[in-house]
Amino acid sequence: MNINSTVISGYQALNDMRYLLEGVSTAVVVTDRNIEAIPAVQALMGQLRDRIPRISLVNSVPPEPSQHDVAAIISALSQGQADMVIGIGGGSVLDVAKLLSVLCMDGAPTLDALLAGEKPARRTRSMLIPTTAGTGSEATPNAILAIPEKETKVGIISPVMLPDVVALVPELTTSMPPHIASSTGIDALCHLIECFTANVANPVSDNYALIGMKKLFANLETTLREPGNLQARLEMLWASYYGGASIAHAGTHLVHALSYPLGGKYHLPHGVANAILLAPCMRFVRPAAVSKFAQAYDLLPDADLRLNDDEKSHALVDYFTALVARLQLPASLEALGIGPNQLPGLVEAALDVQRLMKNVPMAVTADDVRAVYLTLFPSCQA
Repeated sequence: MNINSTVISGYQALNDMRYLLEGVSTAVVVTDRNIEAIPAVQALMGQLRDRIPRISLVNSVPPEPSQHDVAAIISALSQGQADMVIGIGGGSVLDVAKLLSVLCMDGAPTLDALLAGEKPARRTRSMLIPTTAGTGSEATPNAILAIPEKETKVGIISPVMLPDVVALVPELTTSMPPHIASSTGIDALCHLIECFTANVANPVSDNYALIGMKKLFANLETTLREPGNLQARLEMLWASYYGGASIAHAGTHLVHALSYPLGGKYHLPHGVANAILLAPCMRFVRPAAVSKFAQAYDLLPDADLRLNDDEKSHALVDYFTALVARLQLPASLEALGIGPNQLPGLVEAALDVQRLMKNVPMAVTADDVRAVYLTLFPSCQA
């Protein structure tokens, strides 16, 4: 898959947007109310209003949007067709913007048709501006929606949705609360390590994953210690982008397959669900990916290069466990009030995510999935 987006990056990279908005007289701007209140975003919105005669603002995107949320947004839009769709926000906002870039076209498939598997043929111009460093949505052909009736999530996937322009602007991420920066950072790490170890990994996705992990390992905790460090924040935006590019060329697997039911049924934030599952899932797949784990371990700033590959693979899993603890993210489902009586439903729902399960680098049974989930209930380990 080719990613043909133009990427612009750096501090104040959007201070002059004239060349990006030539010929745009109508636009849909997608964000949420929290993002909209950020001073840097308000300045950006001022530029857009100065240069685009007619703007429809969508600022009601919830954290984990469902197909009903998107249907409501579409029906509320004051204009049908638009010259450009601009997404400013986290992964949910960018996913909705990608969908609207398709749905704001005359003759576009309906949302229900997209959910049923119809592939879009075209979209309007689009620009995606992430304000978190985690989902990498700006570089993926995916839009993820919750399906409340099935208590899970599904992906609408098409390279047509990849944007014309991506802007990685670090000052837009400085207002992220620490818990959001932590959980979205872990989401990016999951994208990178899962794509790197997937059975559909290839030299292109491996290259993106290795570059992204090196940036992430060196900068994630720095951004939390030094919120104003714009260089570290830019490196995290790039780590997130490379995670998305890895997905576009390979695919995630066990962590995401097991996290979808947690988001769909319990509405856990995606990054939090991934953080809980990162170490247990990687411990399970480690025997099938020792060499890849060792390569990833070598990227850690304090890696002990004297270790052999097997030792490095174990050390990487230990690092994941310690990282989640240092970031003060939950490491069990019981801590979130979810009991082991929920296991059967979780196992069934995870096995249903075949799009991702088929990427796991080893065979996975229902008993395997149950065993991984079981590690998230400490009371069952006694």
